[in-house]
Amino acid sequence: MVVLQTMRLALSPCCPEDRVDFIDLELDPEVMRLLNGGHPVNPEQIDPNAPFLMPRGTEAHVWTARRTTNNAFVGWFCLWPENETLAELGYRLRRMDWGQGLASEGALALVNWGFRSGGYDKIVGTTMAVNHASRRVMEKVGMTHARTDYVDRPDPIPGSEEGEVWYELTRSEWSGG
Repeated sequence: MVVLQTMRLALSPCCPEDRVDFIDLELDPEVMRLLNGGHPVNPEQIDPNAPFLMPRGTEAHVWTARRTTNNAFVGWFCLWPENETLAELGYRLRRMDWGQGLASEGALALVNWGFRSGGYDKIVGTTMAVNHASRRVMEKVGMTHARTDYVDRPDPIPGSEEGEVWYELTRSEWSGG
């Protein structure tokens, strides 16, 4: 993996030194609200079958996002390979960095890298239907809504009844950023 540079962000391959910042994200109930109902994740009791990624700094497909101006931690982005030609886009940002366009900026950098250098033919992303901010990020990077799945969860969280939306972008649809 390479370092990806945007106007305001440097995305670097994650490393063990990022663990504390990653865990801090999971301790923020608002950050976790649409992932697990806002429950902080106990870093010592991680469920290996959790339905969402909880990086610890050793994951091969996770980039740590820091501001270019002061190296402040912003969050993480991932382009998780499902197979050789398909990857899933993911991201999680600190609440104080929401609403500034940083999620779109980092996601676009990863999508462009995925098509230019990663060898992917399709990139997908998922979120709860009620997560309008995340849906907007995916739309800004050129992804389109492909489907909505309705899944019975053993412990449903508010909004889960509206489903999980899937967005996708193929290499042929990609504008080349």
